[in-house]
Amino acid sequence: MSSPSAPWRATTRTRTGTLVALLALALIVAGLVLPAFASRRLIQDLFYILTMLTLAQIWNLLAGYGGLVSVGQQAFVGIGAYALFGGVILGGMDPLLAILLGGAAGLVLAIPMAFFAFRLHGAYFAIGTWVIAETTRLLVAQWKALGGGTGTSLPRAATSDMIGVAQVAELFGVRDAAARDILAYWIALLLAVALIAGIYALLRSRLGLALIAVRDNAEAAASVGVDVRWLKWAVFLIASVATGLTGALIFLQTARISPDAAFAITDWTAYVIFIVVIGGIGTIEGPILGVLVFFALRSTLADYGSWYLLTLGLTAIVAMIFAPKGLWGLLSARTGWHLFPIRHRLIGPADGGER
Repeated sequence: MSSPSAPWRATTRTRTGTLVALLALALIVAGLVLPAFASRRLIQDLFYILTMLTLAQIWNLLAGYGGLVSVGQQAFVGIGAYALFGGVILGGMDPLLAILLGGAAGLVLAIPMAFFAFRLHGAYFAIGTWVIAETTRLLVAQWKALGGGTGTSLPRAATSDMIGVAQVAELFGVRDAAARDILAYWIALLLAVALIAGIYALLRSRLGLALIAVRDNAEAAASVGVDVRWLKWAVFLIASVATGLTGALIFLQTARISPDAAFAITDWTAYVIFIVVIGGIGTIEGPILGVLVFFALRSTLADYGSWYLLTLGLTAIVAMIFAPKGLWGLLSARTGWHLFPIRHRLIGPADGGER
């Protein structure tokens, strides 16, 4: 019999998870100081990896945990980017502060989008989000003040005088363009870390359990008291804000925008879905592994034109056939690793701690 002084308790902690947390903290610190040693090309590559990872984690939250398979995420990327450009060009805002407009614009768009899309289910929901995204692109293309269908660029004076650029340039002894890249990279790093930490905290909470229950069986979840409609709305709106912020950051770094680039379904939805599927949908680790595979394929095959897209498609098909839970699911099944443990386990006095 167990001692009354040492009762059973539920926990999600594991030794592996603790080690990973320490390693992640070390990597974050290393990432913050990396610009002191890295080339500008490496900083730009890491910026791309971090922003794609953020978009992949957002889509994974929607589809992998919430069961909301959206193929219209480019709408939030585009509207967030255009909100930033509008704030800078028309409102005279500092570009760094205008990133917040991207999140606000994503939220404003998500409310009517969810109102209509949530009346659809399954494949109809996916198609509905794409249709709304395309409609948004066509409407934005009529915005003549921001270049209409051909797009526009951020004023050189606005990007040169952006908050933090002069300080970063002086700190690292680089030109303003390189300083902007470093600043954008730091923001992308913090955004990715904050999002992953937020998703992890959510999944460890009661709301996370409710969200997974809704994904698996909405009717059963509702029967035990889960407010399915409210939960879907909450997840969709949170994802729209995060995607809008990311879109604004992406196009702040490029300093050039057009409707076709900002609302590109291939760049901001198809690639993101590939990352999640290849890495492992419904896991936090999956998109991290998937974005590294995607970037390796992109770097290796980007110069081969249509062969690049063909290889991505074949890779996704092979992964879905031989590793339906993704590369991380295959690796986890063989090793038992759980870098972000969310399953609750009972720990008693005889266990001697967590494993």
